[in-house]
Amino acid sequence: MVDADQTFVIVGGGLAGAKAAETLRAEGFTGRVILVCDERDHPYERPPLSKGYLLGKEERDSVFVHEAAWYASADIELHLGQPAVALDREAHTVTLGDGTLLQYDKLLLATGSEPRRLDIPGTGLVGVHHLRRLAHAERLRRVLSALGRDNGHLLIAGAGWIGLEVAAAARGYGAEVTVVEAEPTPLHGVLGPEVGRLFTDLHSDRGVRFHFGARLTEIIGQDGVVLAALTDDGEEHPAHDVLAAIGAAPRVSLAESAGLRLAAPGEGGGIAVDASLRTSDPDVYAAGDVASAPLALFPGPPQRVEHWANALNGGPAAARSMLGKDTVHDRVPYFFSDQYDLGMEYSGYAPPGGYDHVLVRGDAGKRQFIAFWLLDGQVRAGMNVNVWDVTETIQALIRSGVRPDPEALSDPGVELSSLLPG
Repeated sequence: MVDADQTFVIVGGGLAGAKAAETLRAEGFTGRVILVCDERDHPYERPPLSKGYLLGKEERDSVFVHEAAWYASADIELHLGQPAVALDREAHTVTLGDGTLLQYDKLLLATGSEPRRLDIPGTGLVGVHHLRRLAHAERLRRVLSALGRDNGHLLIAGAGWIGLEVAAAARGYGAEVTVVEAEPTPLHGVLGPEVGRLFTDLHSDRGVRFHFGARLTEIIGQDGVVLAALTDDGEEHPAHDVLAAIGAAPRVSLAESAGLRLAAPGEGGGIAVDASLRTSDPDVYAAGDVASAPLALFPGPPQRVEHWANALNGGPAAARSMLGKDTVHDRVPYFFSDQYDLGMEYSGYAPPGGYDHVLVRGDAGKRQFIAFWLLDGQVRAGMNVNVWDVTETIQALIRSGVRPDPEALSDPGVELSSLLPG
């Protein structure tokens, strides 16, 4: 039973943590809510860091989840610039970097993820970048502007979402861009080769050079700054700056040292949680990038979902679970991307091996279409590209388990909603 004398601590100042704090108050919790943020900035959303803010189209203040004054008005106690360094589950305490000891009744770990580092010579040179935090985006925005002004060259290691969005931003500033990717297509592990090739064409048409089937082995510099990068096939690529965009690793050190159960590498390696986002400790919950949760609608093991919508919805779900409400976090995974004049939304989960057919509805050549990933005739995922107001219907098709007629599914003249059962 939750009462006003209880203290709920949230470790993690990203979207999941901020929305959890908001939800606790919205659900009527009157006890202490303490939000621990290891950054000095108030909680902010990360998509603008590689989209509107990086492009210079959005102001810095637009990234924040709430205005700074909101936290005091909601009686949320903020610890900014303070990492949580120890968790004692038996004593129900969290220790902060400055020695502050926080007692909790319920604890939410929303510690997120961090960029994977290139383990090669030369990463200490000036001009090697990562993109995860607001400070990274501020610096990279200045770098891209300078590269565009001086006809400079950006080399990006990795053709995932971050790599491609930064490539688009860099070309928008006028910089030269080369992307090195170990797989045969961009986004290979997410979209598979069929749709991944469409992103090759999208960026190649805008002047981005791709080097597939290779990995960086060394970044070469002179006087401490980047000059070029070498790949494992013997190629040398000129570069003034290098962005490492090779994925993210869950921040699990606090949970691991406290003995919480972690997920296997095949499940994303995060903190293992059940469908209500509870960890192996009944008083500790996890949400957002760091949580490895069951995907109720999809066969296979639990997975980490590193996207904005998972944080947006997972934080509130965890908050309701902390309050003892019967909660199941079973949202269809969702993410979006904007690159040049292409806007897309993806719903579902269909990695390579998780589908047997890709069906396209519309004109892929004109980049105005919906792609569906099917398994045994069922829709496992759908991506709408420059086609709008269809996400709810795509997600309904996934949830229903219906096996739509392929001809009707591929025909833009057939209303999507007519393919739903009943």
